[in-house]
Amino acid sequence: MAAHDIVIYGDPVLREVAEPVEQVDQAVKDLVSTMVDTLKKAHGLGLAAPQVGVSKRVFIVDLSAIDLTAELHVFINPEIVWKSEDEVELEEGCLSFPGIYQKIVRPARVKIRALNLDGKPFEMEADGMAARAILHEYDHLEGTLFIDHISSIARTLLKGRLKKLAAAS
Repeated sequence: MAAHDIVIYGDPVLREVAEPVEQVDQAVKDLVSTMVDTLKKAHGLGLAAPQVGVSKRVFIVDLSAIDLTAELHVFINPEIVWKSEDEVELEEGCLSFPGIYQKIVRPARVKIRALNLDGKPFEMEADGMAARAILHEYDHLEGTLFIDHISSIARTLLKGRLKKLAAAS
């Protein structure tokens, strides 16, 4: 599969609540394959289907760019089962917001339930960067963007850059 262009802030698909996957069929497997190619080309850590213009509840996380032992994980129709009360603030970026990074507070740990690429259910607990990436990509499926987690003052300071991104999309 060939890499897709990544949808940039301003495209309405990024604000949609993504539709559930009815069946893990070849079309979904092709979508995931395209997403993997797109993520590798962009050198990112995660990618949600809406970021390639497809409003489906699918995302991938691949932390191998920062952890050589990390494996690619595919999440289809994911549900967040639990989030820790303890939180961590770290700088975050997003492939749909090129060049923009902000400090975001997120739960330190998360438990998620989803289907894998074979359509089989699984649960996974994650902490650190894996938890952050899962929560970030899950937000995309809900139409929530990482800038929704920053203060109104920080958003105001970004207003000009966000307008430029939206105008280019």
